[in-house]
Amino acid sequence: MSADAGSLGERVALVTGGSRGIGRAIAIELARCGARVVFAYRSNLEAAEQTQKRIQEIGGSAWAVRCDVADLAAVEELIASILREHGRLDIVVNNAGIARDQLIMRMKPEDFDAVLATNLRGTWNVCRACARPMLKARTGRIINLSSVVAGSGNAGQTNYSAAKAGVEALTRSLARELGSRGITVNAVAPGLIETDMTRELSPQRLEGLQAQIPLGRLGSIEDVARAVRFLASDDADYITGQVLRVSGGLG
Repeated sequence: MSADAGSLGERVALVTGGSRGIGRAIAIELARCGARVVFAYRSNLEAAEQTQKRIQEIGGSAWAVRCDVADLAAVEELIASILREHGRLDIVVNNAGIARDQLIMRMKPEDFDAVLATNLRGTWNVCRACARPMLKARTGRIINLSSVVAGSGNAGQTNYSAAKAGVEALTRSLARELGSRGITVNAVAPGLIETDMTRELSPQRLEGLQAQIPLGRLGSIEDVARAVRFLASDDADYITGQVLRVSGGLG
């Protein structure tokens, strides 16, 4: 492996859901490796500004754009604006997602629909919009965020699990569609990652979950970001249609 194989040079990357958590870590990691990062957020301007500031502090380039990925027209305009501003789009990371957990007998149909609209349809929307410029360039990296629950399931997450399983199937099918043009499509499936959500769990619940992880610890958002960066790099040239589980062995 060459010394700069992990460098992303001046490539242009889009990260959806990049204002906080895993999305923020991915945006920072790609910028750290030299990518010009555009990250989309849905509503939290303050968090988006914090992400932008963090990237600028490490000498990176970042632009925050408000966009609801469930809105195809908004996504198409987002991609068009990136092409107008930067002239290219090399890396797309579909990280935007929501959770509305509830046992199925209590889950409202609209909560099922909302999670699929953002997590699955939103991923499809972005893939559809970025496919044309990548096909024209005959190169590109698409990386979709899934979850270990896509394979294992989880009580109270019939909507979220179904959406993430759909993301993995979408990833495999799209890899077959786009591979002949030099475009790779892969997914990253995080396990139990230390985020604001996990920090709200009781110590007893957290200890029980951690005991199920062979490596014996929660993952970090940086663990996920490094996996995404690998799939975006030249080191992953011959990898497509795969799901990389970043879970410490969970699931």
